[in-house]
Amino acid sequence: MRADRLVAVLLLMQARGRVTAAELAGELDVSVATARRDLEALSAAGIPVYPQPGRGGGWSLVGGARTDLSGLSAAEAQALFLLVGPAAAVSGEAKAALRKLVRALPRTFRADAEAAADAVVIDPTGWGGRDRHRPGTVGLLQEAVVRRRQVRLTYTGASGERTERLVDPWGLVDKDDVWYLLAGTERGRRTFRVDRIAAAEPTGRAADRPDDFTLAAAWEQVVGEVEQRRSRTWATVLVEDRHVRVLRDQFGRHCEVLGDAAGSAAGSPADGADVGLGGHRGHGDGRIRVRVGAPTPLDVARHLAGWGAQAEVVEPLAVQQELARLGAELTARYTHGPAPDPAPGLRAG
Repeated sequence: MRADRLVAVLLLMQARGRVTAAELAGELDVSVATARRDLEALSAAGIPVYPQPGRGGGWSLVGGARTDLSGLSAAEAQALFLLVGPAAAVSGEAKAALRKLVRALPRTFRADAEAAADAVVIDPTGWGGRDRHRPGTVGLLQEAVVRRRQVRLTYTGASGERTERLVDPWGLVDKDDVWYLLAGTERGRRTFRVDRIAAAEPTGRAADRPDDFTLAAAWEQVVGEVEQRRSRTWATVLVEDRHVRVLRDQFGRHCEVLGDAAGSAAGSPADGADVGLGGHRGHGDGRIRVRVGAPTPLDVARHLAGWGAQAEVVEPLAVQQELARLGAELTARYTHGPAPDPAPGLRAG
């Protein structure tokens, strides 16, 4: 007798107040005899259920008792359904879980919880972006993590080389719709992009996992290491105050506002300074000093090349040289007449 079926029986009784063995059998796709044994098992386990014979009878919770299996407050229930609701649109398991949880909630919570489940739609694809689909191996890896079983991976590295790895799966991370597997290997902890896993084969052997391992802390360390590699080259740039927000969107966490063009610290008043639209203090020509980072000087230059004269690189020389080289290449290829006016969004004034 499965424990999850007994929970389902109790949830149905909570939702309906009274049920018959025949009704349970139809809901749970079992025989009437099995449904009756489930009801008797609940009673034997101390759950306050009792049979009521005769026409209109059935099994009920004693005194209309309604055990709240969730233990959630109204606010907690709404928060849970707001979070999980969007997943139910694409996952049959999540939809079934929400349906069961609704039955477990006190009746006064249910309407708001069900409304919360339908209140949010998550569209992970950016404007103009391609639809992303969860790699098929995610489900297999999730089960391996939960069951703590080793997996043999066929993995394609960044260089294109394909290798086989025997790993102890420790956890999965979904970062901006890109999935990663954190796992133990003979060389220590490694991070694998799931979309580069060509094949994953469960071995059935028990996996080792450090007692002090926490997925959140491990992933925070991975993020710190990756972001450090992504910002090995920093450049100081002068832009108009109105462009600072765009530059921040472009470089993300690798963009720091230092101050005005004269070198005053961001947010501190300077003689003759004025406050621009973005709240940064300008000075002289009104430009703001910003520090941006990327892996290499060429990467910084590629990000800034589209700004033209709207962004002036003060240093380092390596980034200035890359910009000059890119400019010379573009000029050589596309010079056929007078230069066009700047794009409307980048015109001065």
